[in-house]
Amino acid sequence: MANMAASRIKREFKEVMRSEEIAQCAIKIELVNDNWTEFRGEIVGPPDTPYEGGTFILEIKVPETYPFNPPKIRFATRIWHPNISSVTGAICLDILKDNWAAAMTLRTVLLSLQALLAAAEPDDPQDAVVAYQYRDKPQIFQITARHWSNVYAGGPHKYPECDEKVQYLRDMGINEHDARVALSKENWDLEKASEGLFS
Repeated sequence: MANMAASRIKREFKEVMRSEEIAQCAIKIELVNDNWTEFRGEIVGPPDTPYEGGTFILEIKVPETYPFNPPKIRFATRIWHPNISSVTGAICLDILKDNWAAAMTLRTVLLSLQALLAAAEPDDPQDAVVAYQYRDKPQIFQITARHWSNVYAGGPHKYPECDEKVQYLRDMGINEHDARVALSKENWDLEKASEGLFS
């Protein structure tokens, strides 16, 4: 890694580790390899959101051109959110693309990602199906996002009826995650989800 990028990222890493604000927001970061290009981030779902109580793991890759180019970040923990792909964990956030500025740091990025969980931007979605549900079926969206937070991020368990529908499809030979995705996309309509899976 280029010296400038390495020294900058080491300084930022220390800043995140020492930051009280970060500690209060339950954000963590750790080094994955010794060359300062890969990190594992962790953010806790904000209060009063369907992600509350969940812990979400982030994969962070820092390019050699940092800080002139943004870090590449994706959610390693599956999540149901309009601006995050439910398939790949890719994130649609302007500061990770065109609105990146060299003055930004890992700390600002992690705080921005946590804020994104509290304030989705459905008009600029990464996942069109989730964005549609968020806008047009907000109650179903809340149930689905909470259910995913429970299953994948260790959030509180609130909807046993979702588990029952997933189990029903599993009993029919469908993989658990595929069953959950089909049900989530069909607003937990078991008949429609089954049709989609078995047609």
